[in-house]
Amino acid sequence: MRTIGFYVHHVGSGHLHRATALAQRLSSPSVRVAGLSSLARPASWEGEWVHLPRDDDGTTAGVTARGHLHWAPLLHAGARARAARLSAWIESVRPDLLVVDVSVEVLLLARLHGVPTVAVVLPGRRDDPAHLLGLGTAEALVGFWPARATGMTPGLPASLRERLVPVGAMSRHPVRAPHGGRRDGRTVVLMLGSGGHGVSDVQVAAAQESTPHWRWQVLGADATTWVADPSPHLAACDVVVTHAGQNAVAETAAARRPAVVLPQARPHDEQLATARVLAQGWPAVVRESWPTGAWPALLAEAASLDGSRWAGWCDGSAADRFAEVVLATAARTRAQVSQVPA
Repeated sequence: MRTIGFYVHHVGSGHLHRATALAQRLSSPSVRVAGLSSLARPASWEGEWVHLPRDDDGTTAGVTARGHLHWAPLLHAGARARAARLSAWIESVRPDLLVVDVSVEVLLLARLHGVPTVAVVLPGRRDDPAHLLGLGTAEALVGFWPARATGMTPGLPASLRERLVPVGAMSRHPVRAPHGGRRDGRTVVLMLGSGGHGVSDVQVAAAQESTPHWRWQVLGADATTWVADPSPHLAACDVVVTHAGQNAVAETAAARRPAVVLPQARPHDEQLATARVLAQGWPAVVRESWPTGAWPALLAEAASLDGSRWAGWCDGSAADRFAEVVLATAARTRAQVSQVPA
């Protein structure tokens, strides 16, 4: 029995979606997948779930260790307990491999315990010292965008870029055939992010007022508009207005709907890098700030795009390719160890 661990970052929803998809692909009589996270155990998770203490609820003193790390607060009880629980799990279970999505510190901790890692690489500038250190220790690197989407990690050195395997965007939902639009009016879904957004009620109201021939539906602005499964709404609309988070773009692509993409401010320019790539021929109209006064033209431009071109971004097989990378890395590492003389 092989054990694969999956460390799940607790901010945003994409990390958990990827973990769930991988567990579904890999779990078998010969492979078990364990989740490790500060998030609560998902109802659909069948394997082991290790709940980790939070390390972001107190002091931030010395958090970057003079720029060498991303998050390691000094004398923080949660950080100490978190690392101890990870170490105890590694010693108890002795996993074959740990997928890290995402944390430089967990990559380093696992490697110091001799556990091989697969690192999920997010878009944006990942060439700071902490990223270079953590990603450099991983046995394999995975990015959730297609190979033709160059420019997702500007500044990443060639030594890492050459090892990065782009598996395509991963959506929770199956891809859909594009539809030709509605005859009884135009509809737009505004999809806001669980990781936070900078869109105000005033901006949304002004956009609605300026586009009287469009019906707007807002998803994710607050508890009243949040939906766990946006796919039916995306499939039924004519245009999606969304931020440039990986999960939102993947679900828009799976629905084969044209989009207006408005990147939100995130560390390392994560969404900005994605948006700039999407502007290079994908079925998306990109604006780097809220386009006050321009909504009628923007929606018309987006509606004219061919949503079927999203097939190159999200083809429905990313989870299978992700699983292949994980299993191949575990097998390769085991083979390397078996060849070392005792």
